[in-house]
Amino acid sequence: MNPLNPASTYDPVTIGIVSISDRASSGVYEDKGLPALRDWLGRALKNPITFVERLIPDERERISATLIELTDQCGCALVLTTGGTGPAPRDVTPEATLAVADKEMPGFGEQMRQISLRFVPTAILSRQVAVIRGRSLIINLPGQPKSIAETLEGLKDADGRPVVHGIFAAVPYCIDLIGGPYLETDETVCAAFRPKSAQRPAHA
Repeated sequence: MNPLNPASTYDPVTIGIVSISDRASSGVYEDKGLPALRDWLGRALKNPITFVERLIPDERERISATLIELTDQCGCALVLTTGGTGPAPRDVTPEATLAVADKEMPGFGEQMRQISLRFVPTAILSRQVAVIRGRSLIINLPGQPKSIAETLEGLKDADGRPVVHGIFAAVPYCIDLIGGPYLETDETVCAAFRPKSAQRPAHA
């Protein structure tokens, strides 16, 4: 434990971030999903993070293989994907994710749609899912950077109080329950919720 580096008092975590897009992966346009995920997670978590990044096309077998690599081989406690969750023929991220799942966690997708419906009626077309594979939590997020932040962080009123909780508030405790590292958040970005019995003493 290094007193000169407060981050060293927090559990290190490896997080997989995957942007799924035919055009971005082929260089037609610049990917914005991976930078958005890095930025938000870097602000939200106090833990030292090792990111494992992948930019891949909308191909079901490729997506499933990437998720298996990140969870089974790279040891990612959390894997976040962005893109490929709509109704178009090439949108196969949910199917690829469910194909590698040990358990489905439907509450995450339900809450993401509730948040997005505050902004656009077409949120009902989103098919994001979340699953557990081994000791890893995998969550499909929307494709737009603004929507990524909204679904992770939730909605707050003018005084900063939550109006609709973002999904990330439940992520640290979920990872606790499946045997992963203890994630600690910056409450000004996203306050994680844990039962009192599951909380560690606060850092000095």
